[in-house]
Amino acid sequence: MALAASSMHAAMRTRTVRGSTPAVAHAWPTRARTRVFARASVSASGDDEIDALNAAFAIKDSVRFARGNGGLPVALLTHKNGCTSTVYLFGACVTSWTQKSGDEVLYVRPDAAFDKTKPIGGGAPLCFPQFGPGAMQQHGFARNCDWEVIGSSADVNPDDPEPAVMLALKPNDFTRSMWDEPFEATYEVTLRREKLKMELCVKNTSKDKPIDFTAALHTYIEVTDCANSGVFARGLMGKTYLDKNIDPINPPPRVQDHKDVFFGLELCDRIYLDTDPETLLYVGSGAAVAVENTAGWTDTVVWNPHLTMKECYKNFCCIESAAVGKPVVVQPGKVWRGETNLSVIDV
Repeated sequence: MALAASSMHAAMRTRTVRGSTPAVAHAWPTRARTRVFARASVSASGDDEIDALNAAFAIKDSVRFARGNGGLPVALLTHKNGCTSTVYLFGACVTSWTQKSGDEVLYVRPDAAFDKTKPIGGGAPLCFPQFGPGAMQQHGFARNCDWEVIGSSADVNPDDPEPAVMLALKPNDFTRSMWDEPFEATYEVTLRREKLKMELCVKNTSKDKPIDFTAALHTYIEVTDCANSGVFARGLMGKTYLDKNIDPINPPPRVQDHKDVFFGLELCDRIYLDTDPETLLYVGSGAAVAVENTAGWTDTVVWNPHLTMKECYKNFCCIESAAVGKPVVVQPGKVWRGETNLSVIDV
């Protein structure tokens, strides 16, 4: 388990990627358990970029790299129990999490682009350093950037390895054009036996001024039919939400006075504030996906586009871990950590 954000910066160690310039080091949060770091032989793919990633970070039967849609590089995680996950380096976007049965949990829209002209539409896109519209482009720039692989790991316990990949993003000309702030971000995706863990860490590298931002994991979850009465979100009763369906710029506050949030009748675009750690999305098949705001995230966004995406809106609902109601403020040299865990439960 990662250290709490308040003390995490003090326990960070650096790790230089093999083959990179030695002076370039990356922040790596210390883990309580020993991890096995990848050192594998070069693959025979004939692709220099993928060969280099596999040489540095592949772990037999757990982590490998390949070309995904549009030829974009992806990290492929495989758990011993048969679960899998796919992470695109572009946008650090998780596009797939399959159960050992082969069932897919996440949803990628049919209009998703894999050519870097826009963020990948579906899976679990990262919204950072802005959620929604504002001073910069919609949902910030993290979804539009190529992230760098800085590590891969698996538990030393051979009976239950937890494949993981860690990506990093630092300021560049593109990010500075929208948000000229000193930061380093890491994003770790871990495939657990029963859960998918996604952890975003943001370090303020300034020596003298705080930074602030909003963020979210825009998780698309596949459902049978969002208009079905068996598809609903639970765990938000009594919570105040901002209803962007009424006014997307200045959404009025409302209180969730029903046990469940249903979909299919109209656009649902709500920011629930100060939510409990877990929200359940019943997907209509006798199962529910638990979205657990394990650390850092204070709010939960619930979204279904209805007829604004009439070709696919019935196939998914978004339950998003978010920090939106109050911007995250990170003091100089400190680190903020947001962790989400997804799990599938029978209901």
